[in-house]
Formats: sequence, structure tokens, C-alpha cells
Amino acid sequence: MIDLCLGLAGSVWAQLPVSHFTLAWNHSIEKIRWEEDYRVTREGLVLEEARIRGSGAGMEIPDDARLENGSWHFQRLLQPLQPLRLGRTPEAGDYQLCVDGTCRFMSRWVGSPTNSQPFIQLWSCEAVRQPSQDNPRAN
Repeated sequence: MIDLCLGLAGSVWAQLPVSHFTLAWNHSIEKIRWEEDYRVTREGLVLEEARIRGSGAGMEIPDDARLENGSWHFQRLLQPLQPLRLGRTPEAGDYQLCVDGTCRFMSRWVGSPTNSQPFIQLWSCEAVRQPSQDNPRAN
């Protein structure tokens, strides 16, 4: 199985058993919410759709975007990202990871953003499962 790993330079800080997730944040200047839906594959993280609630500095809405429920929806054809590198500082605020409609701040798994560690990476990784207590040889 493939999981989502969070960390830096190949060092895993957290590993989540998810096949899809949404990465969400508020633009640090414009305060506009941005969301990106990803699928976790062996090749990397595949961006399936993005949504933005408005435009602003560095947040241009693509020409082919469609407006639905107050957000602009669009797709970008990108190669799988492996890793996805995110800037993460206290001034910009924290990202949220959303799974099955529930969003939680990334700090839940990797601690609060700091200026001494201004980046984090997300990538697909091999699942590591602990053996069950009933069957210590099970994976």
C-alpha cells in the first residue's frame, strides 16, 4: 500500500494512510482560501482539481475555470509531484489536510510552522504497518 508522508529531505515526520486528500490554505496576503485535491500514487501526488474563492496577488484564475458555489474550479495537467514542497512559516499560517470532508491543521502531525524550518515536503511512500497483536507476523 501507498501512504502520504510528511517531512523533509526524505526524513518522515508523519505517515498518513490515505489515498486522496485536499490541501487547503488561506493566501497570506489576500486571505482567500485555496484548495487542491490530490490522489496518492506510487509515482507521486497527482493534482486532480484546484479551487480558489477569488483572485489576487499570484492567484490568477485560469481562463478555463468554472464558477461553482462561490469557488473557481480548474484542473492543471502536471506530472505527479514527488515531493510536493510547501513553504510553511508562522506569518503565513498553517496548511490544512482534509480527508473525507474533515480538515485538520498540518501542525497536528508535524508541529507548528517555524521560521527555523520554513518548508515541509509531502510525498507518496510505502506503507509501514505494525504487526497486529493477534498475529505478530501479519503486516
